[in-house]
Amino acid sequence: MKVRASMKSLKNQTGAQVVRRRGKVYVINRLNPRFKGHQG
Repeated sequence: MKVRASMKSLKNQTGAQVVRRRGKVYVINRLNPRFKGHQG
């Protein structure tokens, strides 16, 4: 599983969704599930 260091580069990927869960910011990507990340 690959996790990108920068949230900004993740949310610019095609198919990326920024989701807030339990006070954390997650980036999930259904088109390309490799690109994930969380912050907070």
